[in-house]
Amino acid sequence: MTPSNTKQASITTALSEDGLAKKPWWVEQWMELINSYRFKKRLERAWTYARDGHVTSIRFEGRRVHARVQGTGDDPYKVKLWLDVLSDEDWQYVLEALTKKARWSAQLLAGIMPADIERAFAASGRRLFPFKLQEVRSECSCPDKANPCKHISAIYFLMGERFSEDPFVLFQLRGRTREALLSDLAEQRLEILKTISEDNSHNNSEVAISPHPAVLDPSLWWSYKANLNSDLVVITPALEGDTGLDAASDLPLAEDPRFPEARNLFLKNLIEHGQVLAQQAMLQAMETGE
Repeated sequence: MTPSNTKQASITTALSEDGLAKKPWWVEQWMELINSYRFKKRLERAWTYARDGHVTSIRFEGRRVHARVQGTGDDPYKVKLWLDVLSDEDWQYVLEALTKKARWSAQLLAGIMPADIERAFAASGRRLFPFKLQEVRSECSCPDKANPCKHISAIYFLMGERFSEDPFVLFQLRGRTREALLSDLAEQRLEILKTISEDNSHNNSEVAISPHPAVLDPSLWWSYKANLNSDLVVITPALEGDTGLDAASDLPLAEDPRFPEARNLFLKNLIEHGQVLAQQAMLQAMETGE
C-alpha cells in the first residue's frame, strides 16, 4: 500500500456481534479514543452503521483515509480522516531508535506492534498513537455540525478492524508506508554496520565486536551441558515432514523486501540441514542412550 497506489477496501460484510472486544492491544488503544466520546447515543448509532454495512467503502490514499457512509439521504456522505504526520527529522529519530532495538524491527516484520513502541517515538518528542480524540482530524459532508458525527465514528470502528489486519497502517497515517519504513530500517542497519566496521578499522580492531561463540562453532547450538534426568527422556524420531518450523511462523530476518526469494531459499537450506542433523542426533542418542 503506497501513496501512488491507492488501495480500495470495500465493506461487503457486517461486523460480528462481538465487535472489537478480542482484538490486539494496539486496536484496543485506538478504540479507547472513540469510546471516550461523551455522546454515547451517537456512538451507539455509529456502531450500528459500521456493523450493518452502511459504510460502503474505505480507501487509504497516502496519509488520508477516504470513506463513504450511507445515511438517510440518497447519496452516501463523504468522510475524510487523517493524523498529523511526522517530519523527516522526527522519523530519523524514530528509525535510529528502532534500529538500536532489534526486537522492535523483528516484531514489526512479523506484523506485531511492539507493546513499548511509543518509546521509539519518544526520542522525537512525538507519538504513534493519538493521545486524545481531538488529535484525529476528520471531515464529513453530512449536515451534522458535531465532530465526530456518527458517520465519522463508524469509520473509527472499521479502522480498528483495519489496524488489526495491518498495524503498518498507523505508520502510513504518520507519514511512512510499510515499504518505505522497512527500506529505511534496512538502510539504517547498513549504515550502522558500516560505521562499526570503519571504527574497528581505524582502531586496528582493538574494539572489534566478538561474534557469539555459536557463530564460530555451530555445534554449540545442539549442545546441552546441564544435568538431565534420564527417566524423563523419551527418544523418538520426528514425524515425517515435521521440521518444527511450522510453529515458528514468519522468519523476520529473511523478509528483506530487496530479496524476495531469500525466505524460500533460507527455509530450504534450514530444513535440509535440520534433517541431516536430526538423523545424526538420533543415531548418537540410540548408541549412548540407556
